[in-house]
Order: sequence, then structure tokens, then C-alpha cells
Amino acid sequence: MTRGHLIRTARPDDAQEIVALRAIVHPYLVRGVESTRRMIAEPPPGEDWLPFVAEHDGRVVGWASAYRNSQTSVSDFGEISTLHVHPEHRGRGVGTALLTAALDHLRAVGARRVLTRALPESLPFARRHGFAPSRELRYSALELRPAPPAPVAPEGVRLVPIAELDPRRIYRANVAAADEPGDVPSDAISYATWHYEVWQNVGLDREASTAAETDGELAAFSMVKRDGDRMWSDYTATLPAYRGRGLARLVKQAALHRAAVGGVRVAYTSNDEANAPMLAINARLGYRPVASQWSCLRELT
Repeated sequence: MTRGHLIRTARPDDAQEIVALRAIVHPYLVRGVESTRRMIAEPPPGEDWLPFVAEHDGRVVGWASAYRNSQTSVSDFGEISTLHVHPEHRGRGVGTALLTAALDHLRAVGARRVLTRALPESLPFARRHGFAPSRELRYSALELRPAPPAPVAPEGVRLVPIAELDPRRIYRANVAAADEPGDVPSDAISYATWHYEVWQNVGLDREASTAAETDGELAAFSMVKRDGDRMWSDYTATLPAYRGRGLARLVKQAALHRAAVGGVRVAYTSNDEANAPMLAINARLGYRPVASQWSCLRELT
């Protein structure tokens, strides 16, 4: 309890207020009410994921979640995701209380190093709590009215919605292409975790999400998660053997076109500032920067 604010574990029936709060602080993030409710009710496997809310007069005014990163080979690595407080409730110790609860949970599950992300204006808060800024992450948006034109696949390339594919093929491609820049490598995601977080995600649009096949092999893909008329380009990648052929832009443009035809109005995505190839693709597609965050790291004793 802090100045009339109760810090407690989130419940599934908090989902609507959690999403409404996120829309105020991070309007470029896309996770709907049903997806949020399911994540709280059925946490990701193997991550010791625990969500916290700050409550004031019966309303949710703050959020944070903490978990062990099970998708990296780096041992004992914990993360605190999307800690944020309603603007009208800042400066009252709510953020510190949420951070303390999250860190206590990570200590309990054996984490020894912690990553979180902070808006540029929140970096002083992060530094005061022992976090050092590491990498900048750019968030971008693209209006899909009018819809982007459907791309023409080159000879020998077949564009296919992932609804027509075996999820294990997509998982294997995801693993093979997982070399994005970051603070730790994403090199240890299990099929169970991927199936939960990607394939079974309530927001996954399997008709808009698009893969490129060439010579019978899955060469590139672009995943779409949707909430109403908003979408998130969750992951776009090309397998190493097929890079340099323009396939990442091809599948992403196809996914954007299909999403727009299906009623999506605006698309959002994020990229590490060191990911020059994907930033260039997004710029050519017309994305514009809308926000940035910094990853921040600290040792946990």
C-alpha cells in the first residue's frame, strides 16, 4: 500500500482496465482485452510470469509484469515488462512500489540480471533504481488507408497465408531466423512457448500473416497480431539462406495489404535502432516513427 494505492497481483477481470491504461500511456502497443485476459488467466509456460497492478479507489492505475526469459540461452535472466502508471497518479511512489514487487518476484525465481524498458522521460527513474540504459527501440506506425497495393511475387516465390501452413514449419523458420540485435540472443525458445505466445495468441491474424515459399521451402514470413482495426507487425524475418532477395519486404507488404483488406486501419511495429535492414524496409513501406524506448539493465542481488 502506498498513499492510497494497493499493489496486488492482477486478475483476469482487470483486463479491460489494463488495456485502457495501456492505451493512454503506450497508444502504439497492440494487445486486446481478450488476449490480456487469457495471458493473466493462463500465463506463458516455463517463465514464472507474474503480473501486478496498482489499484486506487477500485480502478487500475498502474501495471507491470515480471518473468524469467526462457527464450534465451543466457541463464538467470529476468525481465520486467511495460511498467507504467497513469499520468494522474505519478509522483506518489506507485512506480517504485510496482518495481519493488516485480524485483522481489524475480529474486524469488532466481533471476540475477534484469532487463526492463523505459520511455526517454523515464530514464532518470530507471537510473535511480540501478538500471543502466543500453539500447534504443523505435516504435513506428503506418496508416493503411488506402490499403497498400498487393505485391507481385517474383517467379519461383509463392505467397501464402500462414493459416495454410503447419505451425511447426513456422516455428522452425522462426528459430532459424532469430538473430535480431538485442541485449541477449533469442536462441532458446521452445515449441511450447512459441505455440502459446504466437500460434495460440488470441490476436494472431492467420489470414493476414504471410509466408514466402521458394523451392518448397519456407523462406520468409511476417506475423500479424490484431486488435480490432489496429495491428502489430509481430515479427518479420528471412531465413539466412534466402536473404538479399527482397523477401522480407515482400511478405510484410503482402501481410499489410491483407490486413488492410480485412479492416485494419493502422499498423504498428518496433525495431532495435541497430536493425538497419528492417528499419530501411519499414521506411520504404511508409512507416513513421511515433515513440522510442530504451532497454535498461541491472544486476540483481
